[in-house]
Amino acid sequence: MILRLALRSLGVQPLRTLVLAAGFGLGIAVMAALLGVGEVIIEQAHAPALRGGGDLVVSGVVSGVANARFVLAQVLGAPGFRERSVAASPNRKTLLYLVKDGSSWPVQVRGGVPSLERAVGDPEVAGIGAWVDEPADRAWSHPQPEDILRDIDRFHQIPSVASGFRSSWAEWLYFNGRSSDGRLRFYLTFLAGAAQSDGTRPALVRLQLDRDGRTTNYGAAAPVDAADLLARAPDLDIAGNRVRVSGAQYRLSLALDEEGGARRRLEGDVTLDAPPGQSLPPAAIQGAQGWVSGYVVPVLSGALHGSLRIGSETIALDGAAGYHDHNWGFWEGVKWQWGQVAGGDLSIVFGRVFPPPEAADPARVPGVLGVLGPGGPIAFSTDVTITEHNDAGTPRQIDVRAHDSRLDMRMTFTVEESVATRMGLTRAADGTPMQFLQLGGTYRVTGRAGDRTFAFETRGSAETFR
Repeated sequence: MILRLALRSLGVQPLRTLVLAAGFGLGIAVMAALLGVGEVIIEQAHAPALRGGGDLVVSGVVSGVANARFVLAQVLGAPGFRERSVAASPNRKTLLYLVKDGSSWPVQVRGGVPSLERAVGDPEVAGIGAWVDEPADRAWSHPQPEDILRDIDRFHQIPSVASGFRSSWAEWLYFNGRSSDGRLRFYLTFLAGAAQSDGTRPALVRLQLDRDGRTTNYGAAAPVDAADLLARAPDLDIAGNRVRVSGAQYRLSLALDEEGGARRRLEGDVTLDAPPGQSLPPAAIQGAQGWVSGYVVPVLSGALHGSLRIGSETIALDGAAGYHDHNWGFWEGVKWQWGQVAGGDLSIVFGRVFPPPEAADPARVPGVLGVLGPGGPIAFSTDVTITEHNDAGTPRQIDVRAHDSRLDMRMTFTVEESVATRMGLTRAADGTPMQFLQLGGTYRVTGRAGDRTFAFETRGSAETFR
């Protein structure tokens, strides 16, 4: 039918039909040419040479790269990348305005580190000898382990939010350690609460010590200056207890009193190594009304040194394995599942946060799992299920399943020890405070991460609520 109409139109009005056909053909040709030019423009816009030289461009999903210095030092500088990289250079674009005599002109500007841009072959700076590195550029050109640790482990300004969340802000450094035979474990927290009207923040240090199935708790508390905390952390001083970052180590000094009847004094000097490639960068979950929950792992697995002293008894920690993470946010009504295990040269951490319903739908916040090897991150997944099996309400086994294009892992955690702490901020639907459970036991791990397959059984930790 369409062909018959076209033929009749051509017979009745041949000139108009030919002009119309030529117009359609020309329009299609122009569109095809524009699409071809557009594709070339997009390719050129992403070309490393036009963005400052080099062969690889690393960018964020919607803007710049978060924790860019960490990426340069711990990811691109990790074994596997380092051997294949000649140089790496950060750069940042922004818009400035030139204002004169009441008029203004927008100017697109780009900043970078001159020596690094020359190293990657940026032609813009190649012939300009006056462009030299500033003293502050050494933080990018020669990043030190201590600087990276301080950057990712800093404390955070408390956001302005609705009054329902404001009083539940807390931020803490958490350390744990375990002996090779699992007979000794400790859990150590340096915590600061919400800011007070006098410019201080309540703070505490708490150590839970497990030996051969027997648990003893030690603690100390004192207010700290809020401004000083933000300026110096992760270096902390709380009631005679200290955290110091020195090079690639955390150095802890403890002076704590036993909770309960005996009131014995625990003192200690503990060092945790922070080897390169054993860190996960900061990440935060944002919710309604300004709610936030953040997490970073500066040390997924590191060697412990030093000792704890209880009266005349000395507990040696040399040869034990340690872990350190850092949490911050609003904790009213928040629960979580978490676990950590290290086997051979692999370190694994998993978890899931359940925010209060007024901040976000807890069912839509995914679980996460990360695997690190001796050279840094191997695989990461947000397709994670964490299933708890209970006996009369007490967790006896936790099954973890993680899947991604480079990850397929199953973990079974058999609970052998459980210590409960009543948490005032986290309440059940009827308003009853929930029990925070710190679990010790054995993991059975099988699967594939990147190009590696593995199967091992070893002791590890987990946390949950009841």
